[in-house]
Amino acid sequence: MDLFGDGSPRPAARTNPARPLADRLRPKSLNEVVGQDAALDAQGPLGRMLAAGRLASLLLWGPPGCGKTTLARLLAKAAGRPLIALSAVMSGVADLRRAFDEARRLAGGGAAPVLFIDEIHRYNRAQQDGLLHEVEAGVVTLVGATTENPSFALNPALVSRCRVVVLERLDGAALAGLLERAEAELGRPLPLDPAARARLADLADGDGRHLLNMVETLADLPSDPPLDVDALARLLQRRLPVYDRAQEAHYNLISALHKSVRGSDPDAALYWLCRMLKGGEDPRFLARRLVRMAVEDVGLAAPDELPRALAAAETFERLGSPEGELALAQCAVALALAPKSNAVYTAYKAAMTGAEASGSLPPPLHVRNAPTRLMKGMGYGRGYAYDHDAPDRFSGQDYFPEGMDRPRYYAPTGEGAEAALKARLAHLERLRRERAS
Repeated sequence: MDLFGDGSPRPAARTNPARPLADRLRPKSLNEVVGQDAALDAQGPLGRMLAAGRLASLLLWGPPGCGKTTLARLLAKAAGRPLIALSAVMSGVADLRRAFDEARRLAGGGAAPVLFIDEIHRYNRAQQDGLLHEVEAGVVTLVGATTENPSFALNPALVSRCRVVVLERLDGAALAGLLERAEAELGRPLPLDPAARARLADLADGDGRHLLNMVETLADLPSDPPLDVDALARLLQRRLPVYDRAQEAHYNLISALHKSVRGSDPDAALYWLCRMLKGGEDPRFLARRLVRMAVEDVGLAAPDELPRALAAAETFERLGSPEGELALAQCAVALALAPKSNAVYTAYKAAMTGAEASGSLPPPLHVRNAPTRLMKGMGYGRGYAYDHDAPDRFSGQDYFPEGMDRPRYYAPTGEGAEAALKARLAHLERLRRERAS
């Protein structure tokens, strides 16, 4: 347990060169926080809360390096509350009990302390439930930090008792400001040409902590000659993309891939496919989703795309990685460029609704098989018209349950190969009306 009586950083001098640069540049007030104006300005959730002189229980949700821990400590300081800090990775139920005991002791002198729990999604459900009573009783004001979507990673009961504040990855302007602060702390500019300076921000990928770690790597280099992009790349490695195959990023990126294909954008489809592959996604999952796209969004407008998607999945199984990924990329581009129709998908959902609503209505007698004399005597199969013997090989008989109004589920779009199906369906409807009369 880490206790700061007033929520402030440790008293070590900011310019102590032995401390990591990220710690030396940790903001001392909310005015120094960069990149989170939407949450902190006068109309933002935190700005309004502080202006009203209160601090409610919060869940700070944002990517690594966006300032969640710093913000939690500064909020406690701005509210004049003691801060008790825990890490869900390193603590358990016993630590929570000690924190609550300490909170009760501190609360005797005034407002309830702020209990900050970093990586709160790491607590299991029982540990999360253990927070509820103390939060409701006002023993602590909870501020939890998480990189995972609270809707998936936290108990609904806990989420309902907290205000969720979404923090953004640091944009280019925020990273540029952070870089200027780092250079002021170091007392000199980094040896980078303009292109390498811009590339350094790209390498940080929105993570301020990672940016400052890279600055420390460059801090001891001579001022001349300045590094270009290639020299910078030899010194540094790009931060691995934020991607969790079981959490928020997984669902967001597959949604982006699916919608890019649906939107007929092959370049965006390739980009999101590669983002997922670079993040470590199982190519077999992507192959299954491509098959789903061929069925759901391309459909009968380009019926050959379903065999293509199945062939891409099989090709990956035959070739493995990395060669097999090319088949998935080829499939994604083809699906994006194919004519689109969700007519069968829409018809399927409507037919499922109709099947549920109609209950157990039996088929009409004329379409039932009659393998026994009894069944023939009951009228099974009587009056059935064999369509191959009818003009145009179409009898026009009604195959829905007796007394049920004929629904219309499938409505072809006229895109691609479905145009011929649309014309065929219209022709059959004319014949059905003629033969019914």
